Parts: sequence; structure tokens; C-alpha cells
Amino acid sequence: MNEHAATIRRLKRIEGQVRGIVRMLDDDRYLIDTLNQMQAIKAALAGAESEILKVHAKNSVEAAMTTRSAKAQKEIISDLVDLFDKLKR
Repeated sequence: MNEHAATIRRLKRIEGQVRGIVRMLDDDRYLIDTLNQMQAIKAALAGAESEILKVHAKNSVEAAMTTRSAKAQKEIISDLVDLFDKLKR
């Protein structure tokens, strides 16, 4: 099974939620409801981001463990640490 299948399904749901917000705005729905939906989308995106990061971290650690080059190991780990720093901002 594709390791991204669950994340793809999650992103398709988010896509539907975004279309729903557009309809809510077109229909002049209560803005608090719209804002609540936007918060739900942000939480769902954070979950998708987390899943992608887990897969990437797993693959990076596996690559670092299997390479015989100490320089390549350091580069892989450094790239992963840089990614974590970037994502926590």
C-alpha cells in the first residue's frame, strides 16, 4: 500500500472543506461558523503535515543508518534537523 494513501485521503477531505467555506461565504453564512471551519482545516492540515514528516523522518533515518559514508550520514541528519527547525516556526 502507498505510504501516503491516508494523507492523500485527508488532503482530499480538506479540499472539500475549503470548497465548503467558499460556499458558506457565497451564501453569506454566519461568519463564526466559517471561522470554525477554517480552524478545522488548519488542524487537519497540521495532521497531514505531521504524517508526511513522520514518513520523511523514517526514510531519512533509514538512509542514514544504511549508508557507509559518515559525511552522508551527517548531511542526512543535518537536513532533517533543519526541517524540524523550519516546521516549528
